[in-house]
Amino acid sequence: MNISIGRTRDGSVLLTALLTVVVIGLTLGSYLWVVSNQNQSTMRSLAWNSAIPVVEAGLEEALTQLHYTDIDHLSANGWTDVGNGWYCNQHHMDDRSYYEVMIKQIGSADVAGPVIVSTGYVPAPLVPSSLFGMFWGDVPPPASAYVKRRVRVNTVRYPLFHGAMLAREKIDMSGNNITTDGFDSSDATYNTNGKYDSNINKASGDVGTSLGLVDSINVANADIKGRVGTGPGGTIYIGPNGSVGDLAWVNAGTTGIKDGWSSDDIHLEVFDVQAPFTTNYGTPGGGNTNNTTYDYILDQNQNYKLSDFRGKVLVTGNATLWVTDSVDFGPDDYIYIAPGASLKLYVSAASAVIGGSGVMNSDAAATSFQYYGLPSNTSFSFKANASFTGSIYAPQAAFTLGGGGNNDYDFVGSCVVNTLKLNGHHHFHFDEALMKALWRGYVAVAWNEIDPNAPIN
Repeated sequence: MNISIGRTRDGSVLLTALLTVVVIGLTLGSYLWVVSNQNQSTMRSLAWNSAIPVVEAGLEEALTQLHYTDIDHLSANGWTDVGNGWYCNQHHMDDRSYYEVMIKQIGSADVAGPVIVSTGYVPAPLVPSSLFGMFWGDVPPPASAYVKRRVRVNTVRYPLFHGAMLAREKIDMSGNNITTDGFDSSDATYNTNGKYDSNINKASGDVGTSLGLVDSINVANADIKGRVGTGPGGTIYIGPNGSVGDLAWVNAGTTGIKDGWSSDDIHLEVFDVQAPFTTNYGTPGGGNTNNTTYDYILDQNQNYKLSDFRGKVLVTGNATLWVTDSVDFGPDDYIYIAPGASLKLYVSAASAVIGGSGVMNSDAAATSFQYYGLPSNTSFSFKANASFTGSIYAPQAAFTLGGGGNNDYDFVGSCVVNTLKLNGHHHFHFDEALMKALWRGYVAVAWNEIDPNAPIN
């Protein structure tokens, strides 16, 4: 009997099985390789992107430092002087992610704000354990391995005043013969001997509110040589004889709002006024000067504090006065600021009234009289018939402007308040010099990502 054994067939089956296993293995290996690389790419992208919030946290800390300290005291709050004008701080976001941020004033502070350089560090992503890491898994990188990103930011000063009238809520110009325009007491092209001149004025008498309310601005029949704007969704009412636009538009008696001179995208950042001091202040007394008896004489370059403020006041120094309970100037009262003097008046009283002859500002400079209303100051009325030159920053106050001057030089300067109502005759002249002289903190104007490993200069 002959017995036949099919070795060839068995060998073919085995070879086919081996080839199938190899193909499946290569396919699986290729798939795992793709998955591993995709995972690595995703992890690198996540690490790269997560560095930006860390960088931004550093920028926020730097801007906060600049907000609460001046450029000459940057070593406050734990910042370190690292030489060559740079001040540095480091802060951890978690166990490993952190930022290093630096500040330096480059060039004149009058021209540009300081430069901020922030570097964010986040842990590097997982790496393959070996050439065959796709099979055996990934391992953490060394503790010293970081993804770094660095941003350089240029800043400018953020002015307290941006236009003639700014309010958080509503502005009502329903009085008689109300106008706004602008000039610049620091630019000889737009002033005469430092004072407003209607022959060389500018269309910068802007009026704005930050909330989007119905009739946020009631222009009524006023002439606004400047722009009007509200917060998102706000509306502007203008009467039949009202005019808003550039000099040519308003001077020609054109009614309505010129195209492009209104908007509803105003963002007004308002800072609460802080108490000017806590210690080291005096109490002013009265006296007789040049045959005039004054209730208060502020003749020193120092801080003063009073509970009640009224009567006849003489200011001959560069004084700061904080009034806590009452400001009430009646028909025969006034504040006289002598040439070369100035008064910063901080008011935490709930209500303030300035009537009589008001503020007699000898230098006719808006920076010579500065009114600051603390959050508790919710009402401010200016009833004087004399002209006013100064600045008013009272973001929680309902400001009522009554009376009105007897000439074109009614209100020179600017105001930032909660609401504003104008009664009577008023010509508002915004002094653009306030934007340079009075400011609070800095804002970023340029953001550039730079090489995180290059020297900082």
